[in-house]
Amino acid sequence: MDLEREVHKTGGFGNLDLLARQVVEGFISGLHKSPFHGFSAEFAEHKVYNNGESTRHIDWKLYAKTDKFYTKRYEEETNLRCHIIIDNSASMHYPELRKQGLGNLNKTGFSVLASACIMQILKKQRDAVGLSIYSDSYEYYAPEKGSERHRQMLLHRLEETVLWPSKGKKTETFTFLHQIAEKLKRRSLIFLFSDMFQADVEEERMFEALRHLTFNKHELVLFHVMDKKKEYDFDFGGRPRRFTDVETGEKIDLYAENVKESYQEMVENYFAALKLKCAQYGIKYVMADVNENFDKIISTYLIERQKIV
Repeated sequence: MDLEREVHKTGGFGNLDLLARQVVEGFISGLHKSPFHGFSAEFAEHKVYNNGESTRHIDWKLYAKTDKFYTKRYEEETNLRCHIIIDNSASMHYPELRKQGLGNLNKTGFSVLASACIMQILKKQRDAVGLSIYSDSYEYYAPEKGSERHRQMLLHRLEETVLWPSKGKKTETFTFLHQIAEKLKRRSLIFLFSDMFQADVEEERMFEALRHLTFNKHELVLFHVMDKKKEYDFDFGGRPRRFTDVETGEKIDLYAENVKESYQEMVENYFAALKLKCAQYGIKYVMADVNENFDKIISTYLIERQKIV
């Protein structure tokens, strides 16, 4: 028996597909329409209406102006194309957990469960979904498809992402976001799950990578995943502690209270700049604190989205 393999297995979900279905049924039951409605086709041009054709696509506003019937033609009649991107760097597996569930998630666990829930919603609407996972390399890519076999394959890969932490893996997120953007040729709804932590990197390189993802009329939603108590508030108590960089292995002994003020200032400035750039680029920014209620974070986003589409 491979003991290390067995130990790692305890960090996952009991049944990711079942859990995602239960969560989705819970927060979607009260919605009157799909939160993703409105992305099924892109308008191309008008054409004269012919008797016997379906009246579904008649442009009634144009009829009011011209007193003639015209129908809308679309470039494609496919359903929504969605691509999910997950940052799988070592920092995303913080905090280390023996088992994960709705009330006990680390950053990767939140990202994986949220992705599975999104896939469940897309399944109900027969939409196509793809997946990209990166760490210190572009680990996984699957193009957008809508079959059940494809969805099960993605679920299996998501479960593996939770089970096998990326030990000591650091990443240059902006590098892989550019690569992913080059692969997405057709208009898509993109979900990015990342803690957005980078070492020794200019902020502008990250911001430009995010901007690249919004090309070709893509809609980008950034779930900024964090353990707010530790990574934002830097709440580690008053005792001396040894801090280890999970990506480089570097260690430092210090009192958290001695550096808390300067740390918070740097983090707040970076997060503020990130939110500002998201607003400028038309990116939906969602702060996802793994200590908060999972259902609340996801359902709040979906209900808000329902109001604007």
